[in-house]
Amino acid sequence: MGGIGIALFSSAVFGVSGSFAKALLEAGWSPAAAVTLRMAGAALVLLLPTLLVMRGKWPLVASNWKSILLFGLFGVGACQFFYFLAVERLDVGVALLLEYLAPVLIVLFLWVKFRKRPKVMTIGGTLLSLAGLVLVLDLTGDTRVDPIGVLWGLGAAVGLTVYFFVSARADGALPPIVLATGGLLVGAAAMGLLAFVGLLEMKMTFVPVRLAQWETQWWVALGGLILISTVISYVTGIMAARALGSKLASFISLTEVLFAVLWAWLLLGELPAGIQLLGGVLIVGGVLLVRADELRSP
Repeated sequence: MGGIGIALFSSAVFGVSGSFAKALLEAGWSPAAAVTLRMAGAALVLLLPTLLVMRGKWPLVASNWKSILLFGLFGVGACQFFYFLAVERLDVGVALLLEYLAPVLIVLFLWVKFRKRPKVMTIGGTLLSLAGLVLVLDLTGDTRVDPIGVLWGLGAAVGLTVYFFVSARADGALPPIVLATGGLLVGAAAMGLLAFVGLLEMKMTFVPVRLAQWETQWWVALGGLILISTVISYVTGIMAARALGSKLASFISLTEVLFAVLWAWLLLGELPAGIQLLGGVLIVGGVLLVRADELRSP
């Protein structure tokens, strides 16, 4: 159960990123600027402990450079950037629903590429979790859906799929903090390069932002985005993926949507309805079905 506990904790701290990001975007920040500073700041925080961990282990970086590159470009950079673009146009919950189609993409990918047909319990868990997500997001309410935002959300789902596969399949000898730091550095460098050549807009406004019922400084939201929902969440997320495998870890991460709704209630004043709590129960039920299927597999 240790791996499941780590995965749930990772989802909880990941879930607060939407609230921090929304506060910055509403204050005038561009998605590219928020993502780039998030990745660069987190990489700087993790750099010293990473260097200490890697003493005498540098050959591991050379043997895992492809995993680090994929993780940084897609699992970190593209996933975060597309999600922030989606949040700019959609509610936090709707954007996450689209991003967390990743577990379904993983099941389909394994089925098509490796002819690994999902078992009945996995299919049932998939359907139950997705039904729970729909209830958590209360899509029958007044939620506004922007088609461009939907496309960005689907792009984030592809990036998240790569995140889970790379996290689970990287050389187990490579410490999770090294994969996280390397990926963050690659992602930040890629975003910076795109901004340098004029393909991305880097707009920052150093004005107060609103979190919960109070007004606070911009660096509070940015600091939370860096330390809580990036440094802590990525390291624990990689640990969970290695302990549980890409499929189960991705399904447990569906609870991030529930956590995101709760954080949005606390920080943005959005009160979850009873139907959303019921959706959370269905998500947990779907995760348990997938877990039971994993335990039955040889």
